[in-house]
Amino acid sequence: MEDMNFSPLTKPLIFDSHAHYDDERLLGCGDELFNQLSKSVAGILTCSCDFTSCETAKSLAEKYEFVYFSAGIHPENVDSVKGLPLDTVKQKLTEFSKHKRCVAIGEIGLDYYWTEENISQQKEIFSTQLELSRTLDMPVIIHDRDAHADTLEMLKRFKPKGVVHSFSGSAEMAKEIYKLGIYIGISGVVTFKNARKLPDVVKEMPMDRFLLETDAPYLAPVPFRGKINNSSLIYYSAEKIGEIRGISTEDVLKYAMDNTKRLYNL
Repeated sequence: MEDMNFSPLTKPLIFDSHAHYDDERLLGCGDELFNQLSKSVAGILTCSCDFTSCETAKSLAEKYEFVYFSAGIHPENVDSVKGLPLDTVKQKLTEFSKHKRCVAIGEIGLDYYWTEENISQQKEIFSTQLELSRTLDMPVIIHDRDAHADTLEMLKRFKPKGVVHSFSGSAEMAKEIYKLGIYIGISGVVTFKNARKLPDVVKEMPMDRFLLETDAPYLAPVPFRGKINNSSLIYYSAEKIGEIRGISTEDVLKYAMDNTKRLYNL
């Protein structure tokens, strides 16, 4: 907590649609952190990456009234279910989905940044979870890193409702996402000087098709880039979006809040 920074907001105007509060850097801060966040944050969706993080996320959602969770297998964690029958994977996720604080299937998707050796396994687990989301009628939280073409192809095939988190594609790809009725997630990357494509995406995006997120503890916005991120720092991303769109920070936060509640039926 001593090294953590917080936004100047004194009203709960923020909904963080994507964070990882099961990470030890945040989890270890306990009640002190969540008490501080409650001053400016109305809602947090803490996303899971494997069955262990599903359990932790569920516990956090049960403990703090403004926290919700999602259940899913992240593409970097597909080895955690290697050897398990796909029906078992679906059964375990279905059990988590029945919890009243579980609002989505995620974080799921494709990641070709680290390795392309397990692409077929990633696609199998991704498609299994997309199929499950359709069966359960739940939104999905999509991870897409260096896999734009394959991700878009699978979204077109399954047509889920949901969000492509920390969107890193072009304005043209964003338009394809909107056509499918899917949202894009805007993270602290929008404040980075080397974010070449994202400002153009923000300029053109419909204001009813974006969510704000931190991906905490990662991707802290400028002026805290490289530090531990937390949900209150969405303020700085909203401020940057407001500059690009010519509207107030509070208006950006309100659009994002309304969009998040609509997507997750809150």
